[in-house]
Parts: sequence; C-alpha cells; structure tokens
Amino acid sequence: MDAEIQALETNETWEIMDLPSGVKPIGCKWVYKVKCKPDGSMDKYKARLVEKGFNQIEGIDYFDSFSHVAKTVTVRLVLTLVPTKSWPLFQIYINIAFLHGYLEEDIYMKLPDGYKKTVHP
Repeated sequence: MDAEIQALETNETWEIMDLPSGVKPIGCKWVYKVKCKPDGSMDKYKARLVEKGFNQIEGIDYFDSFSHVAKTVTVRLVLTLVPTKSWPLFQIYINIAFLHGYLEEDIYMKLPDGYKKTVHP
C-alpha cells in the first residue's frame, strides 16, 4: 500500500485540498492481489487504490470515458509476426502504469482510510 501511495504522489496523480462546498467526492477502496511466480508459488502481495466510479452519473459527474486497450486480435497478430520476421521478443513486468492524460473537469476523491497528509490551500 505504501508503494502504491508513493507512486501516486511521485506521478502527481492528485493534489490534496479541502473539498469545495456543494461537491460530492468519489470514494475509493483498496484492491489486493497475490502475485505468483511462474511455478505457482507466492511472489508478493500487490495493492491498488481504485476509485468507486460506479457512484458517478453520466452527464453530471462525467461526460466521456476512454481507456487505452489493445485488442486481443492485435496482440495475436504481433506475436505471429515475431518469429516470421525474426524479431526479438521480451517480457517485462510493469510495476505501475500511468496514463498521462488531461481531464477537462475536476474530480474529487475521498482519501483512503488511514491516509494522512497536509492539505494544500
């Protein structure tokens, strides 16, 4: 959990401030997963902080949603080209990925339970 919070702060994902009047913040929760080694043994515990966006109403709380996703057919095509073109293939582990997009609207989220940080004016 500390690594997740540190990554959010390092990437300037949020700015902690007092909640403006009339604004309803989105809740958040921790999602936990056990990461395993290729042999099936336990490698480590992973924690992600996710917002509870299911409370939002389209047209009021947000106007558009988009997520970069690679289609399975595209991944399969590239993997098929690898041996035919003699391309090198590497597998990497991405610890934390951030999409650096800009939002047009302000989003306010409640701080996770137990998180203490100085509020910016």
